Formats: sequence, structure tokens, C-alpha cells
Amino acid sequence: MSRTSLFDRRALFSSAAAAALLAANGVSAAGPKRGGRLRMALSGATREDRWDRGNGLFMQVARQGLVFDTLTEVAADGTLRPELAIAWRSSANGAVWAFDLRSDVRFHDGAPFTARDVAASLNAILDADVQSLGQTAVKITLQQPDAGLPLRLSQPDMVIRAAHAPASGIGTGLYRVESFLAGQRLLTKRVTDHYKEATVGWFDEVELSSIPSEIVRGQALGEYLVDAVDVNGAGTLTDLPDILLQPDRRHPTQAVSADVMQPTQISHLRPLDNLRAAERWWFA
Repeated sequence: MSRTSLFDRRALFSSAAAAALLAANGVSAAGPKRGGRLRMALSGATREDRWDRGNGLFMQVARQGLVFDTLTEVAADGTLRPELAIAWRSSANGAVWAFDLRSDVRFHDGAPFTARDVAASLNAILDADVQSLGQTAVKITLQQPDAGLPLRLSQPDMVIRAAHAPASGIGTGLYRVESFLAGQRLLTKRVTDHYKEATVGWFDEVELSSIPSEIVRGQALGEYLVDAVDVNGAGTLTDLPDILLQPDRRHPTQAVSADVMQPTQISHLRPLDNLRAAERWWFA
């Protein structure tokens, strides 16, 4: 495998790079205000939801950027960045890839994150052979070349699970599960000493509530019972001065309280900031 491939990607960390990262995420030098509970009312939940199944919006938000991480992530400014991976490189045709992994990550139950977890997670979902290369690297051999694999690995179905408990809500994300009622409610608390400390994740707690009716979700937001909801139309929220419809009033995908601050972003591919609202937003 060539280490000088055109697809070579490497994360370089320095004080200047850290400052650039904060700026790109919309974080001022003083930093956002820490604390509070972010409350989101979402559609798409069912009583059959589990941590290893269920792909409605509720479970997608619960998994990505909340309880689990992926090898890479698309930042708020649209750039592809490392998450559980720190570097990657490919063969010349993009069929064989190697990913170097973080060595300072633990799952919520205290177990260390290793290449074994990545291999177990990706072998279950990729049409590829994923092998551990020691504790902190994996080799991915694809059935078909794919120059866009690092970007694909940032998607919500590519979360990395604990090999010793793949069907559980034990992840490496910024928030650990406190309680979970399938199809109803999820409450999580911020992990202390997380590897992303001081860069993202400003809430003490994040609560997701399932409200199937868009009208009722809008009422909950208008009555200040929640801070954000997903929507398909402006409905009765149009004339509320302290509710923001995003990306705009004509074609909204989410409605958010004006008390919630967000980083500048260029992508509106999915509602709730590419599913990572819990780690990127903060209260004014």
C-alpha cells in the first residue's frame, strides 16, 4: 500500500490548527456558554427501535454525534475531518485503505476503543474485508474501488460500536445514555474528560422526545417545552419572533428556539445540523 497515494489524508495537530478548528466550528476564542439541557422533539421513532436497528430521524440523531462516533465527520463548514480516525491513505486505485486510529478513546463503560471495535462494526455493514492492524490501525479491502470511502464513513449508518456489546447504547460519543424508552424518550449526560473536550459538546444533558405529530411538535416548541423540532412546513410557527425556521421559512427542515446558538454552516443536507446538533449547538 502506497503511503504517497493521491488519496492520502493526514490530520496535523498544532496550536494553530486547534485555533482554526474552533473558528471553523463557529466557536469564539472565549468559547460558547457551557451548561443546560438541550430538548429536541423529533419524528421517526417507533417502539421497535433499538440501538442496532431503527433508522428514523429520532434514532439517527440519538446515534450520531450523541452516543456514538464515526471514523470521519463532515464539519459544520462542510469539510471532511477525522473523528475516531486520525489519518488515512489508500492504494493507487482506491480499493485498499488503511486508517490510523485514536489511542486516547474509551467507551462509556470504560473499555478502551481499539481496532477490534472498528473491524467488528464495519465488517457488519461494509461490502469489504476489514482487518485489525494492531490496536490502532485497520486495513479495509473493498470489493470495488471507492475514492470516496472516507466521506462515506462519516454517514450515520457507519457508527462504531463496542465489539463486546454491539447491540447496546455503549458508544464513544460526547453523551452517555442515562435512560432510553424505545419510541418515546432518550436522556443523555455529557461525558467528562472526553477526547473532544473544549472543542464541541456544550450541553450538560441532551433529551430527545418522540412526538409523531408535526402540529404537536410545533406547539411544544411554541410553548417553550422543547428547544428544537424537525418540520416539513412553517405551519403556525411563522409568526413567532423567537423561533427560527431553517434553512428558511419557505422550505424549513427544522425550527429552533432563538436561545440556541449554532455555528456557521454551509450544508443543509439533513435537518438538525447533519444530525450533530447535540455536539455543535449551545445556549446563548
